[in-house]
Amino acid sequence: MAIAGLPAPRAFLRKVETVVLAALPVVAAGGAAMAGADTTFDTALTLFTDFLEGSGGTIITVLSLALGLVGLASGRFSLAQIAIPVGVGVGVSTGVPIVTSTITAVI
Repeated sequence: MAIAGLPAPRAFLRKVETVVLAALPVVAAGGAAMAGADTTFDTALTLFTDFLEGSGGTIITVLSLALGLVGLASGRFSLAQIAIPVGVGVGVSTGVPIVTSTITAVI
């Protein structure tokens, strides 16, 4: 018995079986992934990391703080105008080492 709009169970199972059998050779022929062995993006990663941990991170933090102060000066006080610049500063200064160590630990 088929439900309106859905194929009969046997026809559906035949379609699933066909897709699985077609995908089986592709999965079996796949090679092992060598995570962490590729150094293609090391130069870009080093450049970006140095930027965020150095003067770039300081500039981002100061700009965020300046935007928060402008918001405060406009007369509409919000805790987010203080918390967001603090979060940006903490994230820029400690975020890169945390992400790097997490990725290294997982891989």
